[in-house]
Amino acid sequence: MADKTFEENMTRLEEIVTRLEKGDVPLSQSLSLFEEGTRLTAACRTELDQAEQQVVRLMKGPDGAPVETEFASEE
Repeated sequence: MADKTFEENMTRLEEIVTRLEKGDVPLSQSLSLFEEGTRLTAACRTELDQAEQQVVRLMKGPDGAPVETEFASEE
């Protein structure tokens, strides 16, 4: 699982949720899917945390304080 991209992990998570929501998966398989989904969620959370830390570093000014910029909508 470590060699999969964030997007691949999210796609697999969506597949798992869809299968579990149908309610026709046997209990033992449901538990396996739930366990896999839990691992995928943790992996995605780790990647998101790392991306957030990178954004925070990039958004610091020369003095180390956060730089705030207004969001410009394309509309």
